[in-house]
Amino acid sequence: MNQSTIGRHKRWVIMTAVFIATFMTSVEVTIVTTALPSIISELHGLAYQSWIMSAYLLTTAITTPIYGKMADALGRRNVFQWGVIVFTIGSLLSGLSPSILFLILARAIQGIGAGAVMPLTFTIIADIFTFKERANVLALNNTAWGLSALVGPLIGGFLVDHLSWHWVFFVNVPLGLIVAVLVWLGYHENIQLSSRLTIDWWGILWLAISLVTLLLGIQALDTMPAIGIGLLLITIIAVVLFIRQEKRFVDPLISPKMFMSKTFNIQIMTATILSGVLIGYQMYFPIWLQSLYRVSATTAGLVVTSSSIMWLAASFLVGKLINRYVPKQIAVALIGVMLLSYLSLIFTSRTFPVWAFYVIAMINGIGMGVVVSMNTILSQHLVPNDMVGSATSVLTLGRSLGQTVMAGVYGAILNLVIRMQLHGGITFSQVNNVISSKGTTVAVNRSLIDPIILTALHMVFVGVVTMLVVVFVINLLDPNHKVIR
Repeated sequence: MNQSTIGRHKRWVIMTAVFIATFMTSVEVTIVTTALPSIISELHGLAYQSWIMSAYLLTTAITTPIYGKMADALGRRNVFQWGVIVFTIGSLLSGLSPSILFLILARAIQGIGAGAVMPLTFTIIADIFTFKERANVLALNNTAWGLSALVGPLIGGFLVDHLSWHWVFFVNVPLGLIVAVLVWLGYHENIQLSSRLTIDWWGILWLAISLVTLLLGIQALDTMPAIGIGLLLITIIAVVLFIRQEKRFVDPLISPKMFMSKTFNIQIMTATILSGVLIGYQMYFPIWLQSLYRVSATTAGLVVTSSSIMWLAASFLVGKLINRYVPKQIAVALIGVMLLSYLSLIFTSRTFPVWAFYVIAMINGIGMGVVVSMNTILSQHLVPNDMVGSATSVLTLGRSLGQTVMAGVYGAILNLVIRMQLHGGITFSQVNNVISSKGTTVAVNRSLIDPIILTALHMVFVGVVTMLVVVFVINLLDPNHKVIR
């Protein structure tokens, strides 16, 4: 779409819709997490509780690249509108759920909608704003993520305490309707649709199989290693078949032409790996502070909030930075600082100060805010205009997979290291009680359990540091030595 064909007021009507849609899909994670204990208790769904999030994530991951391809062929407006409507219907059904299995199905429907909404918010911004404007507009849109991180738990807690967990899902229904109306009234495209859309059915099939088996295999490694390994072998076979299909299909789901640029590939890999780093601190900083320092859940949760605030502030600097410095230099410098800050966590003792976790989280927020925003801008800039939707969806898919896969890996590391250290009559259940207790004194030998937890957390962050080393080296290998304007 040509930016000049859209009036200024129309652009901001569209941006309002994009902002609300971004908030709607991002708050879904923080608000639902708050309500999980109530949902599990009322629906008697402890055995299936992980699927409340996994079903949503699976369908989002599978559909994201499909929608990216459809948006390039059919236009952004129709696909985005479809995603908003499906997400809203899924939210309504989730709130009406009478059983845990119905809720899981409704969450899967939500994910089908989110698979269109999440990547297309970035694609639409690329369409209607110039390259120079894009960094600041992305930063402005990122405030929706920060706002969801701040208010999501508060809204979720209020709704659960004063109404019921059902309203956690209902709250997105009016937001979805507002977005649908704004898009219908204010978003009009001047595009030439293909007379026939060729659908890469085999590509969709192999991609779906590879993603489903990958995510299920990672989850199964901890409790059922043989099944997990089998699923991961199927993943490898499906990926090989998917690549083979894309190379020979006339109109592939994910065009191999996008990956001819080494700098583009590095943006995708960087966003994927940094998303794996992100889930590490989001999950294990609060656990570290609650289990070993006995701080309240609210105080521990603020460590994640501090990172979100710095992420937002730093993202407003991206436009000026990429106009003055080579993106490679920016990425290497910031990833290097993040690496040094996380390295300290491998050698910490029980006397490591609480404030240091907040400092590390803020450094993480600054680095992520600049580098991940830069990944988005550059990945869109480095492909032809008719591939911007697909490129954005590939980046979004990478970010989702990075978080999901590494969440499973970190969990497996934590459990494995804890089990390897059990001695002196200490059981896994006792360690679990210490980690999950809400700041109360647990009647067990803390002098034996605390070192077990600390060592396990050290090893989790060995994994995080390893990821940062890998992404640091990858960016050193970026062949681009020019300022991109």
